[in-house]
Amino acid sequence: MEMLESLDLSANRLSGGIPGSLAHLNFLSVLNLSSNNLSGKIPLSMQLQSFNASAYSGNPELCGVPLPNKCPGEEKTAESPNAAHPKDKNIQEEEDSSITQGFYVSMGLGFVFGFWGVIGTILFNSRSRHAFFMFLNHIVDWIYVTVALNWARLQRRL
Repeated sequence: MEMLESLDLSANRLSGGIPGSLAHLNFLSVLNLSSNNLSGKIPLSMQLQSFNASAYSGNPELCGVPLPNKCPGEEKTAESPNAAHPKDKNIQEEEDSSITQGFYVSMGLGFVFGFWGVIGTILFNSRSRHAFFMFLNHIVDWIYVTVALNWARLQRRL
């Protein structure tokens, strides 16, 4: 069910809260839960908050983003109804910066060790350098012979 792309449960007299497991449907592109008796907060996930408010309309006791009505305990702000909670923004910014910082560090280390692992071996070890250039020479010869044979076959056919 994780591969589900479309879910229309409108006008089915469903009651209760929206199950949190719906947040794990990453391929869901169409959702319609309108005209039911759903209540409570819409589970937090990028997937469920990305749908239009019309997907949840007709559920008067349903609250949370993307609906304009706030859940009990949430502070009312002058921000747009789709804006995230300020604490959520700070957490998201911290996660993004740590992911970005870790990404750049790992990319830098990978490049340094990978580059110097190959180039350093070629520069400082004459046997490796000779073997590397022999390998390159063999590859160039193989490409030349392959192209020459294919060209000759093509000319014979024409």
